[in-house]
Parts: sequence; C-alpha cells; structure tokens
Amino acid sequence: MSLSVSLPAADPSPTPSESGTPRVPSLEDAQESATNAAGWVEENWSTWLAIGLRVLLILVIAVVLRVVVRRAITKLVDRMSRTGQAVDGGTLGGLLVNAERRRQRSQAIGSVLRSVASFLIMGTAALMILGTFQINLAPLLASAGVAGVAIGFGARNLVTDFLSGVFMILEDQYGVGDSIDAGVASGEVIEVGLRVTKLRGENGAIWYLRNGEVKRIGNLSQGWATAGVDVTVRSDEDLDRVKATLNQVAEKMGKEEPWNEFLWSPIEVLGLDSVLLESMVVRVSAKTMPGKSLTVERELRWRIKQAFDARGIPIVGGATAVEDAPAPDPTAGMAAPSAYASSVSPQSIAASPLPPTSTTK
Repeated sequence: MSLSVSLPAADPSPTPSESGTPRVPSLEDAQESATNAAGWVEENWSTWLAIGLRVLLILVIAVVLRVVVRRAITKLVDRMSRTGQAVDGGTLGGLLVNAERRRQRSQAIGSVLRSVASFLIMGTAALMILGTFQINLAPLLASAGVAGVAIGFGARNLVTDFLSGVFMILEDQYGVGDSIDAGVASGEVIEVGLRVTKLRGENGAIWYLRNGEVKRIGNLSQGWATAGVDVTVRSDEDLDRVKATLNQVAEKMGKEEPWNEFLWSPIEVLGLDSVLLESMVVRVSAKTMPGKSLTVERELRWRIKQAFDARGIPIVGGATAVEDAPAPDPTAGMAAPSAYASSVSPQSIAASPLPPTSTTK
C-alpha cells in the first residue's frame, strides 16, 4: 500500500493534456512584469529625455543654421548680380552680360552653393545625432575616408571636370548663347553643366566638351566684336579717291537699318596696311555687336565692290584670269617632207651610189 502511494509521488508524469496546453500567466505574473517595466522606465527616463532633448537641439540648430546660410548665399549672389552692372561705370558691365544671362548665372551659382551648404550642415548634424546615441563613429569615418580616397583616385577626371565647371560658372567665362572657341571645337553654347558643356558647331554638329579638358576659352560674344575688311587696289591708284569712296560707303551704311544697330562705332579707314610693287592694301575696321562681325564684313565688302565699280576703281589681288591661248599646231613638231624620200626623184637618183663596173670580158 505504501509503495504504490509513494511511486506516483516520486516520479509524477504529466498527462498529454497538461503538456500540450501553454501556461497562462496569472494575475500575479502580469502585475510583477508591469512593476518591473515601470521600475525600468523610472530608472532610465532621465537618460531618454536627455538624449531626446539633445537630438532635438541638434536638429533645431541645424535647421536654423541651414536657413540662415541659404539666405546669406541668396543675398550674396543677388549683390554680385547687381554689382556686375557697375563694372567700368556701368558701360562695360552692360556689354559683357545681359540681364537674362546675369540672372541665369546667379541662379546657377546660388543653387550650387546652397546645395553644398545644406550637405555639409545636415551631414554634420547626422553624425552628431549618431554620436548622441553612443554609436561608434570611428569605423564609419574610416570607411568613408577610404572610400573617398578610392573614389578620388578612380574618378579624378570627374572631380576635375566638376571643379572646373564650378569655377567656370563663378567666373562667368561663358554662358548659353555665347559663341566660343575652345581650341578642340568652336560653336554656340547650347547647354552649360558642371561636368560637360554642349556646343553647336557651324555645320550643325553638337560637341560635348568636358570642362576639365578645356585649357583655353575664346568668348566671341562678350563685349564687342571687330569687323575688318582689307581692300586691295593697284599701286598707282589715287589714295584720296579710294579713301573718299570708302568714307562714303561707311557713312551710308551707318545710317541704314539694321546696320546702325549692328555697328557700335563708326566705320573707320585705318589707312594702308601694306604696299607692294603692283598693289596696296587699305584696311577698314569697325566695332560691332557680338556675333555680328561676319555679317557686317560681308555687307561691307558688297557695298565697297559696288562703289568701286561705279567709280571705275579696280580691285586687284588673288588669282588672275589667263587669256585663252590658240591651240597648238599638231604639225609644228614634224619635219618638212624631203625630196630624198622618193626613190624616183632626181635628187634621190643623183645621190644614189654608182653601180660597180663589171670585171668580166
């Protein structure tokens, strides 16, 4: 009796129904967990509050600093745009860049500076927030440094192009609509980027120029252009007559539309550019609107030729026409017929050798 009672007590085996059902926490267990959680929150709420306030303070300072810097950059760019008009008393500034181009340049410069400032301020704030949460930033900074060095060596041309584009915009070397000569290509600028500049060539081709590869730039659209025409006349021509004709052409052209707008100075006869044995060159020059020098030169040549033809002043120089020579005689190189060519002619008979005498008897 005692053995049968002690065995179940010594090795109790749960029934299948007791082992399959999960244990339901009791009210005492829930109360104990809530008490532990409340105690943990009470112990750490000051730390959480300090971290939250620190993160909030960093964000507020970063946002305020970003707004202040962006407004300062906007005011600086606007001031640069306004002071550009006062270069050389307001005359040269108006010739170098027009109002629309100045506005586009200011917007591009402001956009680049604002983007750089926002990246630096918000990036610094993000690193400070990570440091507030006691995250070790040494591996992150080391990885960023190694990645920056690798990118710097692998994409140095890209960095060079970007920096060249930034300085090109800051210095206002050229803009959209300008005609430039970049050495490797020339044409009209249709798009300006921080890495690539697009040109439309004379034959319609689009050239893509990397800003870092451009060593020199010749801007043909800033300020004013020069139209120059060389007039070649005979060395015995009356110079006073030639000069009077050229002055008449220049005065008439300067009063007509649209040439009075293209010409920014009177057409001047500079004088003799060179004197040769059979000809002399008279130089004519004028300041024109940017990009209109070739148009003015063509019209000026046209008018000078018409005026010289009306005055009977010939223009010399260049290839001269060769008069038509008579066709050569095909028999000129042939010898005259000879009487000795015929074997029956008296001359040929007389010149023929005598037959040998016969020795037979």
